[in-house]
Amino acid sequence: MSDDAVLHVRGRVLAGPEDVRDELWVVGGRVSYDRPAGARDVTTVEGWALPGLVDAHCHVGLGADGPVDSETAEKQALTDRERGTLLIRDAGSPSDTRWIDGREDLPKIIRAGRHIARTRRYMRNYAWEIEPEDLVAHVAREARRGDGWVKLVGDWIDRDLGDLSACWPREAAEAAIAEAHRLGARVTAHCFAEDSLRDLVEAGIDCVEHATGLTDDLVPLFAERGVAIVPTLVNIATFPRLAAGGERRYPRWSAHMRRLHERRYDTVRGAHDAGIPVYVGTDAGGSLAHGLVAAEVAELVTAGIPPVRAVAAASWSARAWLGRPGLEEGAPADLVVYEADPRADVRVLAAPRRVVLNGRVVE
Repeated sequence: MSDDAVLHVRGRVLAGPEDVRDELWVVGGRVSYDRPAGARDVTTVEGWALPGLVDAHCHVGLGADGPVDSETAEKQALTDRERGTLLIRDAGSPSDTRWIDGREDLPKIIRAGRHIARTRRYMRNYAWEIEPEDLVAHVAREARRGDGWVKLVGDWIDRDLGDLSACWPREAAEAAIAEAHRLGARVTAHCFAEDSLRDLVEAGIDCVEHATGLTDDLVPLFAERGVAIVPTLVNIATFPRLAAGGERRYPRWSAHMRRLHERRYDTVRGAHDAGIPVYVGTDAGGSLAHGLVAAEVAELVTAGIPPVRAVAAASWSARAWLGRPGLEEGAPADLVVYEADPRADVRVLAAPRRVVLNGRVVE
């Protein structure tokens, strides 16, 4: 398409869960619901259109052993784009991926800076590894480096204990979260287990990643405070394999991981039913492949979340939560077109007919 070309999307435009239109136009890279006068170079795409999908827990620039080179990071971002993911919340990365912001052919990224973990309590080469007295300073640093988010490692295996345990004392978490909020950043935390959750929520945290340790007694607290969760069920599916690998050295940890895995669907369904905001994230990067948003939406449906809510968690709702537009008049034209209605069958999300990024059809 030339710079002055017009794209016409016709069929069903899902601008919101209840906002369905027959067509939209892309003019100058922006969404319009008015036919442009005198349009000549018009390309028409037919199907069911959604705002560009959101992966709210993704790691561009991260590999199994830590940061990766720019060529690998580019391939990760392209894989996400090809599957319809056009907005990423990068939930922690040691790589500098700011160069991606200058590429109109790559997904938009909202960064949370680098993970902040307790010393020797996370994967090697991923995080700043510090002690509680340094937490506020590091949170301030990452709040300034990121795009409105900071990522803590809330719990991890304690090798002396032989099981998962909380990483931060309550008072350290409170001070760090308050500092992030003072600087205009929201805070999220990696949490598998149960014992870190109450302290983090009462300390004012905004979101919890994975949240497999969410128990019935904590659900009302999350709901009351409006703390979101990003369950990353495609990642939680790896727990049995991880547990098997650690059985000999850490049998208590292995048994704990299996229990968390076994009740994962009940945990997510209970959170949703209680009104806790749930968003789609894959944990791509590190050991997981990119391009798994459709699989994660399908997992939410398996957990018992209605399909239209699961689609919203990867599109309209997620974009609003992250402060980015969907298919409103004048918004950047980031959208995905499918052959059928994804609200009726979320499996449709795995096979985009067309991907449009910044108003250009991705070939």
